[in-house]
Amino acid sequence: MTRTEVDFASGEDTCSAWHFAAEGSRRPVVVMAHGFGGTKDSGLEPFAQRFAAEGFDVFAFDYRGFGASGGQPRQSLSVRRQIDDYHAAVHAAKQLDGVDADRIALWGASFSGGHVLRVAADRPDISAVLALTPLTSGLAVSRAAMASRDPVSSLRWTLTGLKSRISAARNASPTLMPLVSAVGGNGALALEGAYESYTALAGPTWRNEIDSSIGLEVLGVRTTAAAKKLRCPLLVQIADFDQYVPADAVARTAAHGRAQVHHYPCDHFDVWPGNDWFDKTLTDQVAFLRQTLAGQ
Repeated sequence: MTRTEVDFASGEDTCSAWHFAAEGSRRPVVVMAHGFGGTKDSGLEPFAQRFAAEGFDVFAFDYRGFGASGGQPRQSLSVRRQIDDYHAAVHAAKQLDGVDADRIALWGASFSGGHVLRVAADRPDISAVLALTPLTSGLAVSRAAMASRDPVSSLRWTLTGLKSRISAARNASPTLMPLVSAVGGNGALALEGAYESYTALAGPTWRNEIDSSIGLEVLGVRTTAAAKKLRCPLLVQIADFDQYVPADAVARTAAHGRAQVHHYPCDHFDVWPGNDWFDKTLTDQVAFLRQTLAGQ
C-alpha cells in the first residue's frame, strides 16, 4: 500500500487529496472526507490504511477552505460547496491508475455522513455508501446543541452567525469562533469531551476555528429525500449514546433507505481511532465493502 499526494480541481480552486493504492488491477475505490471542520490528516488515515490493505483504493480529500486545500474564505463551511467537492473528488478518483471506475464507494462520518447520502442520490455511478454516525437532520442536531447552552448564549451565537453570513455575502471576511471548546466555552461544539476528542485526532493542518454562521448551515441539513432516492447499498452506523447526532433521528432517516443499520453502545467519538469502538466499526465497514464491491 502506498500513499501519494494528489491535487484536483473543484470549482475554481484546487483541492488536496491522498491516494492510498491497494495491490492488483481494476481496484474499487473509496472516496472519503472528514466531518465538521475536520481535515484529512485528522484521523482518516487509519481507516484508509485498513481499506487499502483489504484491496480497496482510497481517495481522501480536504474540502475547499480547509486543511491543505485551496479556496477562500478559510474555515467557512458551506454544505453546498462541500457536496460539490465530493462530486469533483469522485471525478478525480475515477482517473486514478488501476482504479475500476465502475466500483466507487462514498464514505462519510458525522457531517460528511449526510453529504454522502445526498451525493450518491444524484449519481447512478456510486456502488455503495458508508455513513458513520451521520448527521441526517440539522433540526435534530440544532435542538441538541441548543439544549446544552443557556438562552442568552444561544441568541448571541445566532446573531453573530447572521452577521458573519451578511459579511460573507459582501465578500468580507467571516467572523470566526472556536470549533470546539471546553464545556461552557464559546466553541461551536462545547459538550463534554468534544475538545479532548478533536484535539486527540487533530493533524498539523487542522485549525480550531470555524465560521460562526455554521449553525445556520447545520440547521438546513435534510437527508430524508436523498435516503429515499438512493439506489445503491447503504451502511448506516449509529452510536446509541451519541451526544451530537441524536441516534433516533439517524435511525428514522436510515429507515427510508436501503440501509444495513448497525448500532453500537457508545458515544459519537468512540468510533474514531484510539477509542474503544473503532476496531468494531471499521471491521463492519470492511465487511460491507467486501459484500458490495469485491464481488462486482
